[in-house]
Amino acid sequence: MKNRKKLLQKALGISFIASIVIFQSCKKSFLDVNPAGNVAATQFWKTQADATSAVGAMYANLHEWTNIAFAPIAVESMGSDDVNKGSTASDASFMNDFQNFSANSGEGQISDFWGGEYKTINFANQILDNIPAINMDAALKARYLAEAKFIRAYAYFRLVRAFGGVPLRLHVPKGASEYNLPRATQAQVYGAIETDLTDAASVLPQSYSAIDIGHVTKGAALALHAKIALYQKKWSEVITYTNQVMALGYSLFPNYEQMFRTNNKNNSESIFEIQCLLIPNNPNASNSQYSQVQGVRGVTGGGWGFNVPSADLAAAYETGDPRRDATIIFRGETTPEGDVIAASGDNPMYNQKSYVPFSLYVSGFNEGCQQDKIVLRYAEVLLMNAEASNELGNAAAALIPLEMVRARARAGNNAILPKIITTDQTALRTAIYNERRVELAMEFDRYFDVIRQGRGAAVFGVRGWKAGKNEVWPLPQNEIDLSAGTLTQNPGY
Repeated sequence: MKNRKKLLQKALGISFIASIVIFQSCKKSFLDVNPAGNVAATQFWKTQADATSAVGAMYANLHEWTNIAFAPIAVESMGSDDVNKGSTASDASFMNDFQNFSANSGEGQISDFWGGEYKTINFANQILDNIPAINMDAALKARYLAEAKFIRAYAYFRLVRAFGGVPLRLHVPKGASEYNLPRATQAQVYGAIETDLTDAASVLPQSYSAIDIGHVTKGAALALHAKIALYQKKWSEVITYTNQVMALGYSLFPNYEQMFRTNNKNNSESIFEIQCLLIPNNPNASNSQYSQVQGVRGVTGGGWGFNVPSADLAAAYETGDPRRDATIIFRGETTPEGDVIAASGDNPMYNQKSYVPFSLYVSGFNEGCQQDKIVLRYAEVLLMNAEASNELGNAAAALIPLEMVRARARAGNNAILPKIITTDQTALRTAIYNERRVELAMEFDRYFDVIRQGRGAAVFGVRGWKAGKNEVWPLPQNEIDLSAGTLTQNPGY
């Protein structure tokens, strides 16, 4: 039993606090590892400083490899028609199994994604279970608990849309019987997410002072709640939550291409983004590989060249839409930041949204480690509002936020993007789907968008996608084995 418990602890990431990495504070340096090292669990969870360190560790975990690099690319992006594997043909050829939907339950990236999200959930659960007993500032305590609930909800959202129902772990296990949980239903997981987000939104502030930029806000909780409602087709709730976000003062960043550059982090459009920094003299803490794995291949300061835009995506933009050139780095071009991309190379296109100008590369650090990953932004809130309004039969209301998104793309670029004026529900639905595709391209939503819209077979069928199976990925076989059959596999795998 002890050996089995240890295996389950390892699989679920339960042993986090016994070797917790302590972070200096929850300001920008919450990503900077304290050289003091590890603190035993019996000495931790005593003070407000301990609580602050644990929250910092929770955020820093978000840019860890399994949360932001290969596994998310495989599970959340590679099935999409917007991307190709990239790199060279022989490099990481297992990624092709996600492109042709032949990935099986033994695939390592599926296991890594699962483990990464449960590790995130464990960080949040440690905070939620232990901070309440700490004698500390009451308002800060409430805020930290709300932040942990958001992070847990975010991790469960990533799991439920990838796998369907999953084990619902809302506390750190306290006994052997609490390690091996069966799958909850998809509805139960969504219900737990909604509870966490409702609680979080009631406590979180609308904004922070500069010292705490990057922590989750009320707007983030409401925006994610709207997205949860979108996936469940709860259209009235989508309207409710997006309207609340739209009243909080967010605005579309004027320059679409510049919105994703490192000098415009946490801008007026950003609702929640994973903070990634290049910390001088500390490459181990500067560990984000989000940009590196997708960067332009074959140049100093570029990257590995995975998850590249597809020709299908390039063709999806209307003539003159500036978002095309702002999303895709084309072979042979010169970027707006002055980097010359060779006219020959392994891949004809690369992801410009993850791009960091080559001049910012520092030897000894991951390329682009300072590039944040935007998770939620205001344009998506507007498009969710438009989609829900149209589904409720209010085309006039849907056209208003849709035009706001298109107007930003049009402004200052001399782009000829006509206003969409149709009030036919079917035609407008198609227009909104298309707008989501080009506005949010390469942001890890397209694959799941197509599935939730019921278009998987139509869009992905040519590559082997099958209804009744490929709406979700298989559960990792090692997790099923560890559970001794308590976990059951998804149909068809």
